[in-house]
Amino acid sequence: MRDIAKLPVLLKGLHLSTFHQLWESLADQAKNDNWSHGEYLSSLCEHEINIRQQNKMKRNLKKAQLPTGKTLSTFDFSHTPNLNKAKVKDLAENTLWVKNKENLLIFGPSGTGKTHIGAAIAYSLIEKGMTAYFTSTTTLVQKLQADRQKLQLPQTLSKLDLYQVLILDDIGYVRKDEAETHVLFELIAHRYESGSLIVTSNQPFSEWDMIFSNHAMTVAAIDRLVHHATILEIITDSYRKNQSLKKN
Repeated sequence: MRDIAKLPVLLKGLHLSTFHQLWESLADQAKNDNWSHGEYLSSLCEHEINIRQQNKMKRNLKKAQLPTGKTLSTFDFSHTPNLNKAKVKDLAENTLWVKNKENLLIFGPSGTGKTHIGAAIAYSLIEKGMTAYFTSTTTLVQKLQADRQKLQLPQTLSKLDLYQVLILDDIGYVRKDEAETHVLFELIAHRYESGSLIVTSNQPFSEWDMIFSNHAMTVAAIDRLVHHATILEIITDSYRKNQSLKKN
């Protein structure tokens, strides 16, 4: 007969922490409910997998650095009647577009909820096992430029490859500086058909010559972004402005 006193040590050695926590209580339940050995083992495995998935999601959410409180449940769709709510929910629930390495481009004036929608979709995707990273485009471009000067740009781009979805918020605020816009183009070219981008912009494509240092680069960047992309356009007044007017 096996010595079950060794079981906690064995489970710890196998890194089965949930098994370690639950094996005794579930053994009592199995006895009371007349579970078979297979049913008992299956229940332990289900608990172990569920806890691991929950912990993985928590780690991914922490790494994503999403803005706090930006979920679909907190977004006011009544303020954006032209926005296709069903399409937004499909992007949040269906991970196929991420697996296919497609992009999402969100356009609209300042204060209309572009960042909220992008972050909310990313939050939902992380809940479904995807990885994502949120950053202002200006901050990331400045980091990429600094890393290029240190001859570390390839390594930084490779680190970003760890994220299936990269959220570039407010791309229109990048300075029209040749060095910075060049690394932004390198990022877009690097992610092309290798990883998904969610890009928010308060400027339509017709004004993107204000971002990139020359027209040829503008055309090339847009071409790569839209080739496999869904485009959402938000046409409404600033939500923040309306809330402020109501408050006052």
